[in-house]
Amino acid sequence: MGEHPPQRAPREGHAPAEEAVQLSLLHGFSPPAAPVGKSQPAPELPIARVLLDSPLPHLDRPFDYLVPAELSDAAAPGVRVKVRFGGQELAGFLIERLASTDTTARLVNLGKVVSPVPVLSPEVLGLAQSVAARYAGSVHDVLRVAVPPRVARVEKEFAGRVPGAGAGTGSPEKPADRSGTSEAVPEPTQSEQNPFRRYAHGPRFLSHLAAGHSPRAVLSSLRGYGPDAWPREIAAAVEATVLSGRGAVVVVPDQKDLARVMDALQERVPADTAVRLTGEDGPTPRYRSFLQLLYGDASVAVGTRSAAYAPVANLGLVCIWDDADDLHAEQRAPYQHARDVLLLRAEAAGAGMLVASHTRSTEAQRLIESGWAAALDAERALVRASTARVMSTADTFNLERDPLAARARIPHAAWKAAQDGLKRGPVLVQVARTGFSPALSCQDCREPARCRQCQGPLAQSGRNSPPACRWCARPEPRWHCPHCGSFRLRASTAGAGRTAEELGRAFPSVTVVSSAGDHIRAEVPDAPALVVATPGAEPVAPSGYAAALLLDGTAMLSRQSLRAQEETLRRWLTAAALVRPASDGGVVVVTADDTATVGHLLRWDPAGAAERELALRRELGLPPAVRYAELTGSRDGLDSFVSRLGLPESARIVGPAPVEEPPAHGSGETTPRWRTLCFFPYGDANVITPAMRSAKAALSARRTGDPVYIRVDATDGL
Repeated sequence: MGEHPPQRAPREGHAPAEEAVQLSLLHGFSPPAAPVGKSQPAPELPIARVLLDSPLPHLDRPFDYLVPAELSDAAAPGVRVKVRFGGQELAGFLIERLASTDTTARLVNLGKVVSPVPVLSPEVLGLAQSVAARYAGSVHDVLRVAVPPRVARVEKEFAGRVPGAGAGTGSPEKPADRSGTSEAVPEPTQSEQNPFRRYAHGPRFLSHLAAGHSPRAVLSSLRGYGPDAWPREIAAAVEATVLSGRGAVVVVPDQKDLARVMDALQERVPADTAVRLTGEDGPTPRYRSFLQLLYGDASVAVGTRSAAYAPVANLGLVCIWDDADDLHAEQRAPYQHARDVLLLRAEAAGAGMLVASHTRSTEAQRLIESGWAAALDAERALVRASTARVMSTADTFNLERDPLAARARIPHAAWKAAQDGLKRGPVLVQVARTGFSPALSCQDCREPARCRQCQGPLAQSGRNSPPACRWCARPEPRWHCPHCGSFRLRASTAGAGRTAEELGRAFPSVTVVSSAGDHIRAEVPDAPALVVATPGAEPVAPSGYAAALLLDGTAMLSRQSLRAQEETLRRWLTAAALVRPASDGGVVVVTADDTATVGHLLRWDPAGAAERELALRRELGLPPAVRYAELTGSRDGLDSFVSRLGLPESARIVGPAPVEEPPAHGSGETTPRWRTLCFFPYGDANVITPAMRSAKAALSARRTGDPVYIRVDATDGL
């Protein structure tokens, strides 16, 4: 390794990391006659290029080490190694073997090979580098998600085998992509087993996959239960890909969806073709599934957001379900989104892509309007025949019959729908929040109740529980209002617990099932029952719900978020897709003010909603019509950081503005921070994001100035 001060900052316009030349205090002098250490170098390709496992941005580049002869066979590209750096031993990945080095520095011997398994494939390394460049982050942070932790005893199960030489279903050679040729694609049969038969161009999409092509589509799924449910649609796309001799990657938001997709795949692909890949299963099962994919024993990876990096050979399809779900966004730097990771991977591998959901995100709409993907939608007549009847309690007809419907949380029309639905089966009740009373306010002046210690919001976990702070968990049994002096509290909002309790009193002979928070149910029987669930936690009824009540709609639409309307419609359609069609008596009642979003739900028009929302974003210059970066830090640090970027005129800076973040648990203090937003066109991203990345590395190397945290295209930043 070249001996050079680790705090040295890269110059503006520095070469890419893979081309960087290591600086040395001995630069200009003749190279040493022999390397440090007593071991002889490897006779062939004696130089190992290592990517260090370090969170420091200025160390996010490869370093050269000398390979001792005794480690030559084990030191293969992709293996885990340990090396000496800066007086300490660091882990890393060996990414390349070279015949010579371009540095005149004295090289240090490679420490040891931790494992002979090449867990980092060139494809995944290239993907990690692309993700880090797009999100102005470091490759180390991406690889922390992409490659699971090592489990030594699992590696013993694969000892003596060569990666990629397994007995998977994928053929060793990738079929040629004929998507740009005039070769005819056979028309598919209109089988009842083909769930894509309901969508225009849907059967042809499967035919292209089976023929070895790489189509890209955005699917607006209609059904959330039964034989035509969305997991069967994804399984059909994966089956067509496997029949072409290729592999597939499927990314879903949570464990409930993962289990449903795996069950659907068991009916369509051979046994052991698909494996689960999620951290929730624990280190051992996750690493075993990872190695099964690496060694070719399986060709289909299904998992949560980290599965986007699965080492699937001969990749033919990447698929993401419900891409607008915030669970797809990584919560650690560089905060990448699984949808963008799959987009980058599909482009690099020449694979097909399927973005499926009951609704349509504005990002997916942009892919359609740009021509990158095609839309798979059902005809309007089929939509009306396949979906439930949707009614709003805020329309003119219901308000004339019940003038107080606008004030009631559960209006008369909703009660009536629940009573009628319970005669035919279970009834779903969707509420916005978990808990009993997640927000409290003064009974007399209606001011929000705040903690005296940290000013966080007060909540009540049960009817007889004392109010407590949601930030620092400090109880407030003797709270009094600082504005009017009242000691009385009222619930500003009702959570799932309180709703279930109230419904249990109103329907004493009916079973009430709760699915929220840490107690999420995957399925409920078809027997009559009231199922109270928060968005995303709705259980599935095998034959569908008889009715659904969508409560707290106005509160969800009134959230201070750019995506409030888009997110609310997504939650509504996800719940409504679990209800039986109108021909079977299925009805959905939404309790919200009469807005454009309610209109899209009444018409079941996710495509129109996405098109309208994207047009408004373009007019206002907001994401995803443009890209943006959220910079957080001290005010002086932000001013200094922005001044170093040299932004083009097309970039728009908003801020800095103060941001009050919730304190750490038990600290009782708020952290004064500032935030600056930088909006820029897609065409300038290849200039602006590298500049942010370089500026962050320079500050890290010099150890001067306040740190600045970067989040690019954050889904919850606006």
